[in-house]
Amino acid sequence: MKDKGGVTRREFMKFCGIVAGALGLEASFGPRIFEAFAAGPKPSVLWLHFAECTGCTEAVLRTSNPGFADLIFDTISLDYHETLMAAAGDTVEQILTDTAEQKKGEFFCVVEGAIPTAAGGVYGWMGSRTMLSLAQEICPKAKAIIAIGNCASYGGLPAAYPNPTGAAGVEQALGTGLSVPVVNLPGCPPNPVNFIGVLANDPLKGSWPALDSNGRPTFASGKTVHSKCPYRENESRCLEDFGCKGKICNNNCPTIKFNDATSFPMQAGHPCIGCSEPDFWDRMTPFYREGGE
Repeated sequence: MKDKGGVTRREFMKFCGIVAGALGLEASFGPRIFEAFAAGPKPSVLWLHFAECTGCTEAVLRTSNPGFADLIFDTISLDYHETLMAAAGDTVEQILTDTAEQKKGEFFCVVEGAIPTAAGGVYGWMGSRTMLSLAQEICPKAKAIIAIGNCASYGGLPAAYPNPTGAAGVEQALGTGLSVPVVNLPGCPPNPVNFIGVLANDPLKGSWPALDSNGRPTFASGKTVHSKCPYRENESRCLEDFGCKGKICNNNCPTIKFNDATSFPMQAGHPCIGCSEPDFWDRMTPFYREGGE
């Protein structure tokens, strides 16, 4: 791993150790994750944007050790991402369809955002095509689909009641006929460490991570937020009386944290809003209970 304006070996090894922790592995597995990424060809990623706010991309952009630039140049091969590409218009559409065909069965398709399905998908367009038709063409050609964020996983905010656009997560939108495995990484936004953990699982173990009943990797969703929250026994810091949903939300926020393991919502004094759960905009609101009542 070189150091020419990119990530150093030491920095990337540190990040691999963090990923190992997220996967529930001992820190000693960090070098194995490093070797898994360094040994073979970089995983090809086609990143699709549908009905979303780009917050999931923003979260991944703010990774460091390695930074996002180092991630896409040294760790994965990001072959399509509309937010980051210089090309536009018909050129972009052609790049996507050509790459998906050339790398059929080899690329990871990252889906960000819900897919409008009502009235044949007319409520969501990408260029000259509906989001639904684009997903129907590209997603089945992938090696696997990573639904990043709650919108792509379960519909998120676009699917909140009354959901006039028929917005749905990728698996629901594409139906039972989809034969490609789907890994849901919900969150608003999700933690980028979990995203890299999913990618690392394939070369490291030769398989996808174990999933729970909602299609989430158990290394990230195996326990409730409350069970790992350092404030659960602290009456002066616990935010349950103020609306915290940590007891009914499964995620590893308290252990891997955000922003280089700097903090997580409850540490910053904000209650968990249950953003990694299906239908959280309808099920978890109101997010706050004023005055702890």
